[in-house]
Amino acid sequence: MPTDGRGISPRRPHTGSRHQTIQGTLKPITLYTTAWCGYCVAAKNFLGNHGLDFREIRVDLDPGERQRMREISKRTTVPQIFVGDHHVGGYVDMVALHRDGRFLPLLESEER
Repeated sequence: MPTDGRGISPRRPHTGSRHQTIQGTLKPITLYTTAWCGYCVAAKNFLGNHGLDFREIRVDLDPGERQRMREISKRTTVPQIFVGDHHVGGYVDMVALHRDGRFLPLLESEER
């Protein structure tokens, strides 16, 4: 996937996404990833399979972004997933929230 030179690759919007039409405007999802991380691939597949767009930041390509990820998440592992400014955690955390019915509500914007 092409990046902007800093390891950041925005996903193209899914037109007509079920989540967008039912829930209105969604908070942005940001994933901090590396190329070789299996959980990163799983997180991207999970979001894609649910029709959710996300911004991917490749920390293996940019040490500054890796440092930023560490500062804002207080973690060193990838993926680190954010919904808006809310730190979800890693892939397992995101799936647990989804299983409990708490992930999609995190995406809903306060602006209606």
